[in-house]
Amino acid sequence: MTGASLPYRDRRDAGKQLAAALQKYRQAPGLLVLGLPRGGVEVAYEVALALNAPLDVLVVRKLGLPGHEEYAMGAIASGGVRFFDPPSGLAVARDALDAVIDREEKELARREMAYRGARELPVMTGRTVILVDDGLATGSTMQAAVAALRQLKPARVVVAAPVGAADTCTRLRAVADELVCPAVPEPFYAISPWYEEFPQTSDEEVQALMRDSAHRNPEPGA
Repeated sequence: MTGASLPYRDRRDAGKQLAAALQKYRQAPGLLVLGLPRGGVEVAYEVALALNAPLDVLVVRKLGLPGHEEYAMGAIASGGVRFFDPPSGLAVARDALDAVIDREEKELARREMAYRGARELPVMTGRTVILVDDGLATGSTMQAAVAALRQLKPARVVVAAPVGAADTCTRLRAVADELVCPAVPEPFYAISPWYEEFPQTSDEEVQALMRDSAHRNPEPGA
């Protein structure tokens, strides 16, 4: 099932197509778009631009299974949120789990400083917040992001991604107020095949997008 033109050219193209599916939120009071670094910020930038909304980041880190880091066993997010969902039937030693958490918490702190510095997260209370990533594979990262955001009391949490796995989208619909995913292709093995270009996004690119978005659509009171 798809409501998008696949494959996307790149993340910016995907963001523009995703924004078209989110147009009903353009006039939402206090609308805020949050990108999940790093690749999700490129998509979120186009969404924020099209919806005339401020853009910020919510830093989330996947916890990769030791020895098989491509498989998520959970995630951590800003605010001390920890989400665990290890693959069925697999046990992870406590010391190995602690080592992964320690490494990812250090990287989370580094990214928060790189993208936000001393600036705190915007006030979320009572607002409609759109959480954006470049795709939904296992969904662990996005589930952690939703859990972190719920602690900040937004009025509505919308999960949005250009492409995702059907079972993951089903799980995320249960935790978000709405899920918007224009493309849910079958079979789904990974995110990258649905993009013609899918290079790693750099810290510098995230910083540049944040600066440009802040100039175009600043957060009220910033």
